[in-house]
Amino acid sequence: MNFKQVSKILEEFDVEEQPSTMLESRFPNIKIIESGVKQLKSEEHCIFTEDGNQLVYEKLCLCAGAKPKLICEGNPYVLGIRDTDSVQEFQKQLTKAKRIMIIGNGGIALELVYEIEGCEVIWAIKDKAIGNTFFDAGAAEFLTSKLISEKTEAKIPHKRTKYTTEGMKKEARTKAKADTVGSALGPDWHEGLDLKGTKEFSHKVYIETMCEVKKIYLQEEFRLLKKNSLTFPTDHHNESVTTDNETWPVYVELTNEKLYGCDFIVSATGVTPNTEPFLHGNSFDLGEDGGLKVDDHMQTSLPDIYAAGDICTASWQPSPVWQQMRLWTQARQMGWYAAKCMAATRLGDIDMDFSFELFAHVTKFFNSKVVLLGKYNAQGLGSDHELMLRCTKGQEYVKVVMQNGRMMGAVLIGETDLEETFENLILNQMDLSPYGEDLLDPNIDIEDYFD
Repeated sequence: MNFKQVSKILEEFDVEEQPSTMLESRFPNIKIIESGVKQLKSEEHCIFTEDGNQLVYEKLCLCAGAKPKLICEGNPYVLGIRDTDSVQEFQKQLTKAKRIMIIGNGGIALELVYEIEGCEVIWAIKDKAIGNTFFDAGAAEFLTSKLISEKTEAKIPHKRTKYTTEGMKKEARTKAKADTVGSALGPDWHEGLDLKGTKEFSHKVYIETMCEVKKIYLQEEFRLLKKNSLTFPTDHHNESVTTDNETWPVYVELTNEKLYGCDFIVSATGVTPNTEPFLHGNSFDLGEDGGLKVDDHMQTSLPDIYAAGDICTASWQPSPVWQQMRLWTQARQMGWYAAKCMAATRLGDIDMDFSFELFAHVTKFFNSKVVLLGKYNAQGLGSDHELMLRCTKGQEYVKVVMQNGRMMGAVLIGETDLEETFENLILNQMDLSPYGEDLLDPNIDIEDYFD
């Protein structure tokens, strides 16, 4: 709802959660069946559901998303955050917590670390800098200063795609199976949630870089080990080596030999395509990441079966400035395009959707608007590229990736108002070498110049 086209590719809309009956009443040709899939028999063109039904299809589109990669299965102190149910569980645990540990460096980890208040947060990442999936060390440094300082700024107004779930239902949803995964969280999942621990301070985050989890110990196991755990490091420069006298429910040993106790661990280490229910007895071609390979019409290797979103792996020759990332914006574009392709088998051929011409994503980290365009991290460009930067501490960070005088990608943090201009410059591949460093001169109205 409330759809608005911000630029040629970037768009803005709200997502509201509603009962499935609403869709059926609006579109009488749609029938919704709520059940898990037990088996797919592709040769017979039918699906067996867990409630014992058999459904025959003419065309099938698989949009089962992805599952969180948990660092440790079956541990009651390790929480994965993927859908609204798991967020409610997290919120419940957080109200009793004094210290938590977050493992992972993607979008959910970034948002969590910033939003949590009244609780010590130890954040373990395997990279040198935060947010490695989304930006380089320079952008990470720009944002880290916001993380360490106290949160005082007001929430910024949204000028982008916004996803929310309506009314965050309080009653526990009936679970068919404990491992049933709901739909992925959008970038606004933490809005309206009270993410507060037991303490009074607003922000206490310590980042452990270049490390991963070596071992997790429960309280009793740890006591028998007779090892010492560390207190929360109070200084970002002089690392504390004080022994922690407090007893914690769970302890984490990192590969850098540090050991911390905490109330619980949040595993935010990415996702894997949720293909399992469909693979048995079917010879799908799979991508290196385990997704169902799809061609430029979103069709899998099996006849009449399409796939879209996190479950699939794009295996067509991509545009030089597009790459697949398992994000809501791309899942929506893929779903929309897959539907058109399925219909086109009867209505005639269609061209590849324009949204696959350029990678474009807008989100918000640490209360700052973040726009990623094209090869924003110089993905696949080798050493044959140069970067141009403009940074105003605490306000904006602009990075442009150039190759042979042409713009290939950009990272924009803050209210830069450059996204539409840069989108056009990347798409039309204009030679910008005559402008040199002036391209990012704050005294030149580049927007107006290239209008």
